[in-house]
Amino acid sequence: MVGIFSLITGRPGCSGFGSSSTAEQVIEGIDASNLTAIITGGASGIGLETARVLAIRKAHVIIAARNMESAKEAKQLILEEDESARVDIMKLDLCSVKSVGTFVDNFIALGVPLNILINNAGVMFCPYQQTEDGIEMQFATNHLGHFLLTKLLLDKMKQTAKDTGIEGRIINLSSIAHVYTYEEGIRFDNINDEDGYSDKKAYGQSKLANILHTNELSRRLQAEGVNITANSVHPGVIMTPLMRHSSLLMNFLKMFTFFAWKNIPQGAATTCYVALHPSLKGVTGKYFRDCNECQPSTHASNELLGRKLWDFSNKMINSLSKA
Repeated sequence: MVGIFSLITGRPGCSGFGSSSTAEQVIEGIDASNLTAIITGGASGIGLETARVLAIRKAHVIIAARNMESAKEAKQLILEEDESARVDIMKLDLCSVKSVGTFVDNFIALGVPLNILINNAGVMFCPYQQTEDGIEMQFATNHLGHFLLTKLLLDKMKQTAKDTGIEGRIINLSSIAHVYTYEEGIRFDNINDEDGYSDKKAYGQSKLANILHTNELSRRLQAEGVNITANSVHPGVIMTPLMRHSSLLMNFLKMFTFFAWKNIPQGAATTCYVALHPSLKGVTGKYFRDCNECQPSTHASNELLGRKLWDFSNKMINSLSKA
């Protein structure tokens, strides 16, 4: 496990990389020209850096974003660095079941393969609010939208892996914050209730859900014998637009915990490492931090909780689809 000493010093772990490694460094020299990747939230922050670095490694990158103006700017930024980069932008609002379905339909219509799905987008510490579908915002955006997106894209990924013989990879961005959640882990009985709502614990709940989703998905893919891996990552603590609801608090904390913070190129490193590095071929159902495998919380390692969340999420999606 990567300890606090390694975090402070940037000392590499078993992978050869550590907290100070950047996204460009961890996949340097890797040829991704035969790969297509979808990156949610790829228009800003570590999502944009992930898109940029995969694009300069010659992957075909699909930036899925809610704000299309920001997505256009992100694409232009990448093309200014490498005019031969293959970058497309597509509208996706993860807190809307309808938007997720439309995005998938539009992507399938492109007729391109899908090798890598990076579920990066998210919201953090937002005040209580519900989506247009009546779901608590952090759970809907961080988990349920990505759960549905992954479910609807899975057949395309399976077909791509079968046709090309290239391993597919699904990466879910979680957070070390998954350890700070409600006592029961996931509040199945009152997921949308404002009563007892905590913006911090609701965020931790959604990040716990990301790991549970990843692990259950991995188990199902392995049982099916599909050539696709699923892993979750903690990118690190980075000041990005994700923290817009708590910028004053985070700036205050940063004064006392400066050693634990990363810049954006460092924050995107673990995602890029898990998405592209050849040493992780066949590695699935794992949780990574600072480009090294580590152990998540007890809740996150609970298979029964993972299966319960899977069934709960499917039931919720089905009820919303019929509404």
